[in-house]
Order: sequence, then structure tokens, then C-alpha cells
Amino acid sequence: MLDPIVEFFTRVFHWIGRGIGLVIAWTLWPFMAAGRWYTRRGWIIRGSIGLVLLAIVGFYGYFFWQTQVWTGFNPDYVAEYNLDARGVSAGEQTAATQGGETRTCGRSAIVDVTADLTDFNVNENAWISSMLLYKLGFFFVLDWDDTPFFDNKASFQRGINQAVRRSAIELVDALGRVRGTSQIDRDLQNARGALTFDEETWYFGLSPFGPKTPTPSFYRSAIRDLRSFNGRLETCEAVFDARADNLIQYLDRIASDLGSTSDLLRQRSESYNSGWFDTRADDRFWFAYGQLYAYYGLLKAAGADFEDVIKQRSLGSLWDTTEEQFRAALNVQPFIISNGREDGWIMPTHLATMGFYILRVRSNLVELRLVLDR
Repeated sequence: MLDPIVEFFTRVFHWIGRGIGLVIAWTLWPFMAAGRWYTRRGWIIRGSIGLVLLAIVGFYGYFFWQTQVWTGFNPDYVAEYNLDARGVSAGEQTAATQGGETRTCGRSAIVDVTADLTDFNVNENAWISSMLLYKLGFFFVLDWDDTPFFDNKASFQRGINQAVRRSAIELVDALGRVRGTSQIDRDLQNARGALTFDEETWYFGLSPFGPKTPTPSFYRSAIRDLRSFNGRLETCEAVFDARADNLIQYLDRIASDLGSTSDLLRQRSESYNSGWFDTRADDRFWFAYGQLYAYYGLLKAAGADFEDVIKQRSLGSLWDTTEEQFRAALNVQPFIISNGREDGWIMPTHLATMGFYILRVRSNLVELRLVLDR
């Protein structure tokens, strides 16, 4: 009685095996044909093709390495600044000679962190968004952002850059000049222009509007301009207006920026529930993570730059709580980003989790603003 059953399954597995073999044979046939053609060529052709293939492999190897290794990534990077021990607001005079000719003023921690975060993006790491292979996409037909591969670091960098751009704008419009004057600091103006440059430009060449250079070149020039400003501020040759109304405006801009990101996460979370198979969920998550990573340092820097304002308004405890919540959000580092249903029990919803943390820190920023505005 068992023999017909055994024979049936034997035949089934036999045909399954033959089918798999045919699929593998058809898949490998182009490569085998190319190999046969290659072995029949002369050594000049074979050498030239070999060098081209070696260059392609090296090119992709470098791309893989740069997208997977996050040099200098450290959620506790703000501790290296030791800002709690600084004891002086930005622009505040700290020393002077007897004749009053040489003065020393406090540096801006916001400017230092902005420059260092940009340095982290383009010097400690390669700027992924403008790399040639990232621009070419997956097999030249699909944007890397539409795949689950090689795009997490690019999204994280763009999130940092979003926060850096916002800070550069505020430095030019309010923080780096005295309120009520029209004079704009040239270094801050140049830095803002460079940081708002297109994130994806990668080539050298000519266009109808003049020569174009890769995005990292512009960002590196912004680093130089920001550090130049802080050097002049340290010698009291530049201005940092550490007033309460400027701090209110800066907190407003951060809260607004995070609110937009929260809405982006909400839309993706509500419209798609593909769990681990949502290829755009990782972009949204790491962009938001990059923003929180940058704003954590910038908020800590703002606490040092506006130290006198925070003491006068008795904001120390609330400010510390807000910083702690930013740091807590950076503990969320899943290996694979999932965008499942909020009531799902198999696939988690990391976008909703990140959205929760963003709304929590945004709520504290709004509370800080209200206390400052009293």
C-alpha cells in the first residue's frame, strides 16, 4: 500500500529537482557563454576586460564599505564637549587686558556642533547621497532609496544635514547679529549658502549656469566659514546675541522641523503596513534618527550658549529633562526597520515608536518655549 505513495512523492521530488536545475542552468548560461567567449580572446582583450571588471568590483567594494561602516557614530558624542563645565554664554566677554585692547569672549557651542556634525558627514564619512554609484541606483534602473539596501546611512546623513541647515539659517537671521540691525555676518552667510546646496550633486563639469562641484566641497567650505566665525567671536570681533527671544525662536524652529518629520512618519505608518517588507520605512526612520542625533547635540550646545538665560528663567531641570528624552530616543536602533500595524504581534512598528519619541521631545520643547515667553 505504501509503494504507490512512495513512488508518487519520488516522482514529485524528481520533477522539482529537474525544475530547479533548469532554472539554475538558464540563470548561469549567460555567464558560462561569456566565460567561453573570454577564454578564446587574445591576452590584450582579456587583460583589458579583466582590468575593467577589477575596477568595477573595487568600485562596488568601496561603495559597500562606505555605506555600511559608520565612522565616528556615537549617541553620546555631546559628552566630549564637556559643556556643563564651560560656565560662560556665547559672546560673553571673559577677559581683557589692562588697556582694553585685547579681549576674549565665549565661543558659540551651536556653531562648534554645527561644524563638527558637518565634518562628521563629509570628512569622517563619505557623503553617500552624491556618490556616483548611489546616483546610478540599483542596476541603473531603481533608486537606492526605493530598495532596502545601502540607503540607511544616506538617510541618516540627510537627517543630520536638515538640522544643521536649520541651525545655519537661525545663526544668520537672528543669533549671529544684533536684533534690529541689517548687518549680516559674512562667514555665517557663506556657511548658510554652502549648507543649503543640493545634496546630490556629484560631478565636476560645466553647465549653462557655470561650473559645478560635488556637494561635499560646499559643505567643507561651510565648516571653514563656521570655524572662522567662532574664531572671530572668541576675539570679540563677531556677535552672538544670546537673548531670550532668540532662544525662543530657535526652539520654535526645532519644534517645527521635528513636527514635519513626525507627520512624515505618521503618513508612512498609516498608509503602509508591510512590516519588514516596506522598502521606504528605513529611509523615514533613519532620517528622523539623524535629526534627533543632531538636535541632541545642538540643544545641549544651546544650553551652553544661553546659559545666563536658562539660569534667569530657572529652566535647568526642564532643560535637562528634554536633553534626556533626546538621548533616550537614540537608544532605538533596530537591526531591521519594520513598518507593521500598531496592533500587530509579529512585525513591530518602528516608525510609530520613533514618532512617539519625536512627539515627546517636541512637547518638551514647546513647554520650554512657554516658560521662556512668560
